[in-house]
Amino acid sequence: MPRSESRFVCQTCGASYLRWEGQCRACNAWNTLVETIIRVPTRAEEARSSGRGAGPARAATAAAVTPLARVADPSVPRTATGLAELDRVLGGGLVAGSVVLVGGEPGVGKSTLLLQVAAGVAAIGGGPILYATGEESAPQVRLRATRLDLADGVTGEAIEVLASGDIGAIVDHARATRPALVVIDSIQTMSVDELEGPAGSVGQVRESALRLMELAKGESIAVILVGHVTKDGSIAGPKTLEHLVDAVLELGGDRNGVLRIVRSSKNRFGSTDEIGVFELGEAGLAEVQDPGRAFLVEHDRAAAGSIVAATMEGSRPLLVEVQALVAPAGYGTPARRVSGIDANRLALLLAVLGRRAGIGLGSHDVYANLAGGLSVGEPGLDLPLALALASSLRDRPVEPGTVAVGEIGLLGELRAVGGLERRLREAARLGFTRAVVPAGRGRAPAIPALDVIAVTSLRDAFRAALSRGPALDSEGADEVSDRPRPGTPVLG
Repeated sequence: MPRSESRFVCQTCGASYLRWEGQCRACNAWNTLVETIIRVPTRAEEARSSGRGAGPARAATAAAVTPLARVADPSVPRTATGLAELDRVLGGGLVAGSVVLVGGEPGVGKSTLLLQVAAGVAAIGGGPILYATGEESAPQVRLRATRLDLADGVTGEAIEVLASGDIGAIVDHARATRPALVVIDSIQTMSVDELEGPAGSVGQVRESALRLMELAKGESIAVILVGHVTKDGSIAGPKTLEHLVDAVLELGGDRNGVLRIVRSSKNRFGSTDEIGVFELGEAGLAEVQDPGRAFLVEHDRAAAGSIVAATMEGSRPLLVEVQALVAPAGYGTPARRVSGIDANRLALLLAVLGRRAGIGLGSHDVYANLAGGLSVGEPGLDLPLALALASSLRDRPVEPGTVAVGEIGLLGELRAVGGLERRLREAARLGFTRAVVPAGRGRAPAIPALDVIAVTSLRDAFRAALSRGPALDSEGADEVSDRPRPGTPVLG
């Protein structure tokens, strides 16, 4: 059997050392040495690699090669988690032998979600569940399960709690009992005895993930890892961690609110475009029955700076309220603050509005956000955001019952977006009566009970969406002028 030794390997050039050093002597890079387990080959393995006895090895390698056309179609059985929204993001459920990494801010509900997943798998008779935690004691896990009403009955008997951070003990227990699911909470608290570094170090996290991956693939056991995040929102630890796993899920949302959103940034067994929407309550995470309505805010009356955008998350249309506030800057550099919107995209839109539509906001503070804590990065949000900015600048609300969708180019042109008919049908289902969309090459879709207004320019969009109020009538015009007034930002 080959023996294992610990070495400090440079992540830049690959040189190895017996002890940690601040600078690699081979490439002069600083702080690149990471403790790694090196498996020393036996004499027989060294003989084969040097050429002696190479014939059988080569024959085995040749026998393993199969033309792609003759490879059998793999069967990918899936296990339901008991949460349909999570199954949607995973692509239909957990795949046996897969490794899933779940990240999120502290207190967002990661442990609650995975305890509910463990209970859901146990409830359908999937077999015993191993819940390994290095952050909490067994009584603490019991308290959470009691709050979620999962501590007794079938789920209470099926979920086995192992309060340990020793990967060796966890893997040995899993091999002996062969559970249907292994939950690791969290990977940053796990350690391997062969490494001297503390739990959470790059070497410990990487080696722990490797051993759990070997367990999952070798025993066909689904493994879910909880990962900490850094202050910038990325998952802590080496990037190798995200490359090793089969799926990376992110649990997010406004911590002061109740809505939680599960996204997939990597999924080898499904799409990365779907999202799951949950509501956090005393009984844990509950699925939102109508996600299309979850991000809408009801107002007593029309408010300037607010418009509803018809967005798409994978195959699911979502309507979300876009809010903007434009105010004259007092002094210094004008403020630009966003929430749920790409800041670079906002800067681009401000430049296009000032250059192509006569709406100069260079001397104004601009604040923009999406209601409900949702983050949207698709280009179809451009036109609603531009309309919200114009509405706030002129203090003119959007016409009641109006939704908007469209992409804005650098030349100020409007571009159609994909899935337009599905977006508009969802808007009509939720009671909206008007839709402002770009005039594409084809004819705008006809939706019952929805007046679809196709516009060719930003000025036309402003005319179609914004109401005629006192702020416009006081200027002595019935329509928006195409000629900017000296020193005054205009809508078009």
